[in-house]
Amino acid sequence: MLTQAASGIDLFLPETYDIVWSLVILAILIFFFAKFFMPKMNKVLDERAQRIQGRMDQAEQVQKEAEELKSEYEQRLANAKSEASHIREDARAEASHIREDARSKADSAAKQITANAQKAVEAQKLQAMNALRDELGQMATELASKIVAQHLENDQAQSDMIDSLLDSMEKDQDSAQTSTNSTNNQ
Repeated sequence: MLTQAASGIDLFLPETYDIVWSLVILAILIFFFAKFFMPKMNKVLDERAQRIQGRMDQAEQVQKEAEELKSEYEQRLANAKSEASHIREDARAEASHIREDARSKADSAAKQITANAQKAVEAQKLQAMNALRDELGQMATELASKIVAQHLENDQAQSDMIDSLLDSMEKDQDSAQTSTNSTNNQ
């Protein structure tokens, strides 16, 4: 009889008492879950959410500090670049002053050397002129004594003759030197 009554879709549907008892057990389980397990689960989940939020807050704080350090580093880097630029400019200016000082010292030393050399040349020229004058005086005296065929025995007469000969030679030399200087200037 049981086989006749259970046919088709009835095979898949449970009996009514099974459904009722299943619902009662389900209600008890939901009650125990809601009363005992859910508060503990919510507490664990809340603690986890708080830890996650704390870590996120900490990460944001660390990120803010990193950004502040980065901006401070960039500021210091900009200041260092600016200071390096100022130092380079100061060094260039100082090098320019040192070059100018060295140049002026070298110019004055060169002028001093040139002046000393000109003085030495003038002194040597004067000394050579005096030596030449003495030698020419002696030669002129000898020549004059040979021409006149007599020796001048008076030193005063000999000295006067040498002086007049040298004066005429100096006049000739000055006129020659003036013409040479005017030629050099042109």
